[in-house]
Amino acid sequence: MNLTLKVWRQKGPEDKGRMVTYRAEDVSPDMSFLEMLDVLNERLILEGDDPVAFDHDCREGICGMCGMVINGVAHGEQVATTTCQLHMRHFEDNAVITIEPWRAAPFPVVKDLVVDRSAFDRIIQAGGFVSVPAGSAPDAHSVPVKKVDADAAFDAATCIGCGACVAACPNGSASLFTAAKITHLSLLPQGQPERDSRAKAMVEQMDAEGFGGCTNTGECTAVCPKGIPLDTIAQMNRDYLKASK
Repeated sequence: MNLTLKVWRQKGPEDKGRMVTYRAEDVSPDMSFLEMLDVLNERLILEGDDPVAFDHDCREGICGMCGMVINGVAHGEQVATTTCQLHMRHFEDNAVITIEPWRAAPFPVVKDLVVDRSAFDRIIQAGGFVSVPAGSAPDAHSVPVKKVDADAAFDAATCIGCGACVAACPNGSASLFTAAKITHLSLLPQGQPERDSRAKAMVEQMDAEGFGGCTNTGECTAVCPKGIPLDTIAQMNRDYLKASK
């Protein structure tokens, strides 16, 4: 395959940044999107140019490191797929592909396609944990959990914190991420002692980081690679209102 790539290049947070056009030739349809960028970077290095900076780690779709807006869609148009698991066979030969970083004020650009997502870390630090000493591992089934609650908690816990929800939201809201981290603990017995304080602290930290408010447009769940359902946000709002009283 031969492709035209329009890539966002930005030397640093203070640089204005711009789109730069590159040609990618002889691209195998079996390559992942990140492998295609690796090939482009190898060529840029050989030509004495600066390679395109982008985040990646496991390349197995589970770590949440990779993240870029491809043709206007966070992670690309393939549903429930991270950028690292997106393959070039989903693009046509001679296609024009635009590649940009996450666009949100709380995610400042570090370089090119790399953004600083430490705002998510601070939201987790505000209360996304269980601090009550629980002793050794309990025997299986010693704490009964309704299956409907266990399934919902597991669905929320699959969030990998990639930030696609923020990049897709017209308000730059982190509600889906925060709700997933609150909900998966609030549905389990181990999370009950700190349920109220957790919801209040994490929502207020989310607001303090400068993320926008949720208006239920649904763009977040549409691009979420793990399919976190929108009703987790409703659960978060219920917990926060209860905690605020």
